[in-house]
Amino acid sequence: MATMVERLTFAQENRERIQAVDIAFGSRGKSLSQPDRILVGEGRLMKQSRRGLQPKVFFLFNDVLVYGSILLNGRWYNKQQVIPLGDIQVEDLENSLLMKNQWLIRTPRKSFYVGAASYEEKQAWIEHITDCQSRLLQEGQHTLRSNFAATWIPDQASAICMRCSNKFTVTQRRHHCRNCGFVVCRSCSKKRAVIRHIHPTKQQRVCSMCHSSLLGSEAGPEERTRMRGDSTGKMGSDEDEVDGSSEEEVEDNVEDHDPSRWMASWSPYVYLKPEHIRPQTDSSGVLR
Repeated sequence: MATMVERLTFAQENRERIQAVDIAFGSRGKSLSQPDRILVGEGRLMKQSRRGLQPKVFFLFNDVLVYGSILLNGRWYNKQQVIPLGDIQVEDLENSLLMKNQWLIRTPRKSFYVGAASYEEKQAWIEHITDCQSRLLQEGQHTLRSNFAATWIPDQASAICMRCSNKFTVTQRRHHCRNCGFVVCRSCSKKRAVIRHIHPTKQQRVCSMCHSSLLGSEAGPEERTRMRGDSTGKMGSDEDEVDGSSEEEVEDNVEDHDPSRWMASWSPYVYLKPEHIRPQTDSSGVLR
């Protein structure tokens, strides 16, 4: 049993860690300091965006998962994303040609692949997220989600539209269906539909096939009328991606990162929560 002094010391250290994260995200980040919130672990992962792999910093708390873009060699972060653990489903995956030690993070608004520096670190992330979710479930603060956003297929995975097979060019740009995640051309993604687990009211870009499916199976009479009107009404420009996945659009506009220059400098996943046994490490400090 931890003594009162140990508990007070941990509480103070935990506050200082969380304050340091708040400072690193700056004034544009949401304050993460809340009563009973504990910073469980932190580390860097490669995140698969539509334009390729990008390094991100991740922070696991006992109730939320936070990540953001890395600035100034890891000293400052921006584009903060805060996801309640109740809205997350994780899935272990085999290595792919694009990424090793990968796993999938699903949320209602978006789903994406991430890769760790080693297999052991991947397992540590998955186990600790699952453990935190189990604790929230036991405390009655966590309910299981059933609807998650489709994982977007990376741009480079297809040179042709995955619906009509037309080749992508400088003028024939790639888009993503928010319902199935396929890479599609503009002609095949002129439709709009509400996908409630992404956003309860906003119209999302969907491919023609998914639009027909949504129109027939999920929409009520009023929504079907609105969806039909959206499919024939005036459309915005190619940049008019009216949906809740704004982060993907932001990432399209940032400079592409070269993953190889980050691999050697990756800091290992650090597990901070004291009431668990820390993962054992070898002489070099890498998780075993």
